[in-house]
Amino acid sequence: MLLAAVGVNHQTAPLDVRERLAFSADSLKEALRTLRDSLLSHRPSGDGPVEAAILSTCNRTEIYCATSADPREALVHWLAQSRALSEGELSSHSYRLVQDDTVRHAFRVASGLDSMVLGEPQILGQMKDAVRAAADTGTLGSTLGQMFQRTFAVAKEVRSTTEIGAHSVSMAAASVKLAETVFENLADCRVLFIGAGDMIELVATHFAARKPRHMAIANRTLERGARLAQQFGGEAMRLADVPQRLAEFDVVITSTASTLPIIGLGAAERMVKQRRHKPVVMVDLAVPRDIEAEVGELADVYLYSVDDLTELVRTNSEKRQAAVEQAESIIESRVQGFLQWMDSREQVPLILQLQEQSRQWQNAELERARRMLARGESPEAVMDMLARNLSQKFMHNAYAAMHHTDPDHREQVARAVQRLFLTPHRGCGDSNNN
Repeated sequence: MLLAAVGVNHQTAPLDVRERLAFSADSLKEALRTLRDSLLSHRPSGDGPVEAAILSTCNRTEIYCATSADPREALVHWLAQSRALSEGELSSHSYRLVQDDTVRHAFRVASGLDSMVLGEPQILGQMKDAVRAAADTGTLGSTLGQMFQRTFAVAKEVRSTTEIGAHSVSMAAASVKLAETVFENLADCRVLFIGAGDMIELVATHFAARKPRHMAIANRTLERGARLAQQFGGEAMRLADVPQRLAEFDVVITSTASTLPIIGLGAAERMVKQRRHKPVVMVDLAVPRDIEAEVGELADVYLYSVDDLTELVRTNSEKRQAAVEQAESIIESRVQGFLQWMDSREQVPLILQLQEQSRQWQNAELERARRMLARGESPEAVMDMLARNLSQKFMHNAYAAMHHTDPDHREQVARAVQRLFLTPHRGCGDSNNN
């Protein structure tokens, strides 16, 4: 099997491109099914299974695939077609990885080395969700499954043996810092969180530590929002009420899975007018964006997207760099280990064939020996015949190869025969005798 990955991230593609390539959680399984069907229809019949997983977050969309032939061109074609993007535009922003580069990339992503916020832990949970979706859809397979299991183990090792996460500034902490650049004291602020997922819970935890005057959670499902609001002693709101109540809040943090903006330019203009130009900080952590980009052009509105957080998270560079070097060393070692596993797995059919051939030879010679013993022949002569015949069977192909191979390849065959039959291997009886 050949491993490949095609994707874009915050380093290769601007936010507007990442928005167009994002998959919502609700659409992921159907996307996996159509991807698998597309790959199957573009390969030779009987060419082995197709395995696939899609990772889609605010900072990246990546497709991981395992097939018998290089699928990268087909992956680019499917991704561009499914997201209504030209292949040329996608190609200019994407990376295409194969084999060890695919494994290395997955290990780095899960360990937080490829994140906008170096060492951030949220990506590991997002990758586990992506793998779970692939497993539920039936597109995971044994090769990708093993790669991701090792991916999670590597991420755990990196986080437990290095300080990669100790020096990171999370998106949540960065959001607080952004708000504090406008409002000196968040204790005087009213904060609205739109959404009730893991990111909002994390951001709300950071804001709660500043003890703002009021916190509210707006969510499409009121019950879920109410549970989170209760956790922070805040108010639960209906998502439909947000446009009418925007003006009440000094800070607005949004992170939903909506495919359409939650806050449009019209609602923001009314908010600015009602607030009488009192400043408001809006942090949009969603991809696709929850707040229309034009809102950031309004006076007294400080709108930040996920891309605007980059500079805030570039701190503690020297300490982080030492941790990165240690993490990269761990990852490289584990990549080689996985590739060895893949190589050994590729040899399993051949090993099974050799074992079956050996059993057939053994059974044939044992049956001949039993018949000779039944006729009363000498056990010593029978054992000698058995050993001689088995040796001849095992060596016959080696002799034939050396005698009949063309001269250009004869030396190569001779070296292979020498390595197989004349080089002592640890574990053989005569190499362990004291």
